[in-house]
Amino acid sequence: MNFLGHLYFSNNNHALMHANLFGDFVKGSDLSKYPADIQKGIILHRKIDDYIDQHPTINKLKHKLSKQLPKINSIAIDLYFDYLLAIHWSKYHSSPLSEFINQFENSPLDKYYNKHPYFKLTINKMKENKWLHFSDSIYGLTKSCVGVSKKISFENNLSQAPIIFFEHRESVQNYFFEFMTKAIPFFDNYHLNFKN
Repeated sequence: MNFLGHLYFSNNNHALMHANLFGDFVKGSDLSKYPADIQKGIILHRKIDDYIDQHPTINKLKHKLSKQLPKINSIAIDLYFDYLLAIHWSKYHSSPLSEFINQFENSPLDKYYNKHPYFKLTINKMKENKWLHFSDSIYGLTKSCVGVSKKISFENNLSQAPIIFFEHRESVQNYFFEFMTKAIPFFDNYHLNFKN
């Protein structure tokens, strides 16, 4: 999942949300140089990515999309699932999506991130340009696909992913619902055990 999915699975903890997103900027297995709270977010970020990558439902969907989205089907699925989470938000969260996003955007970024200017710049751009507020729109899905496409080091057709999504919308949505029924209790249990 992309930004919104990672925020959603951060247990409504704004500090953990920032640390989770920071996980996308961290390489390597030695996390000892990071504060404990930041490590927790990095680990969560990787746990979410691993869970999605290895999930049988996701593997079925990857196979379904592999011919139309070669080499980037998993990236497209992340963006599709963020869009689907946004449009079905009320099914999964008690707060309205706009309120959830506003609370995240109004939460302060820890001073620790001053050491990591690129991450800080990315988060500030996300908040200032209201990226998350477009999560439930075709415009937002398209913009995300085009933006991510430009960051990929090889030639790809991710910019066409929104068109392909609507060719398979009902099927992709069913895979999303199936995934969420398993992911939610998994991460509820993950957070419960992590505290202990």
